[in-house]
Amino acid sequence: MLSLAAVSAGYGSFRALFDVSLDVNAGEAVGVIGPNGAGKTTMMRVISGLVPLVSGAMTFDGRSINGLSAHRIVERGIAHVPENRRLFPRLSVDDNLLMGAYLRTDKLGIAADLERIYAMFPILAERQRQDAGTLSGGEQQMCAIGRGLMAAPRVLLIDELSLGLAPRAVELLSETLRKVNATGVAILLVEQDVMNALELANRAYVIDHGRVTKSGPAIGLASDPAICEAYMGLS
Repeated sequence: MLSLAAVSAGYGSFRALFDVSLDVNAGEAVGVIGPNGAGKTTMMRVISGLVPLVSGAMTFDGRSINGLSAHRIVERGIAHVPENRRLFPRLSVDDNLLMGAYLRTDKLGIAADLERIYAMFPILAERQRQDAGTLSGGEQQMCAIGRGLMAAPRVLLIDELSLGLAPRAVELLSETLRKVNATGVAILLVEQDVMNALELANRAYVIDHGRVTKSGPAIGLASDPAICEAYMGLS
């Protein structure tokens, strides 16, 4: 469904990705792991239309998305939950969630999806009139994921799910993402918690120094001695 073929990208003269190829199939959960500064966030921004391609190709449902603006990418069915959440801190939880649906015109569908998000994250329902900037880190991540889902995506990109969060919050968010994935929404997850990423994903890619160095079934990568030593502190 979503395919990257030999994608290279960067910032000005700095190259962050080199010939990255990656696929996300319909309804699949795919993890992306690797060290800090490896290019994972850049890859997500390229897919979302926030960073331009230098070379290579991206397709969604067999149609090119090269060069599309960020809002056109969302219209196609790809929503991005960015690193550090990027909520509007002085807007309410309710308004932040509705921002995710800004391209939609189906008022009944928007209302139904908003209720679904509040059922998914009951704590947000309690805080729907509260400024998003006053939420805890875990609650902000719930709001960011909810905002992404309000776009009614077919693929949800999540950059650093667990960053700065308590283990219990990560556990709750991970369980929610499993339920979201079970509804047919494909997930592409960049995650610093390697074990969590591999537990959530069907398949995974390892990116290091801007290149894909390994890929395969998540269960296989979780038992790979090199992965265990490099990213889990096991040997």
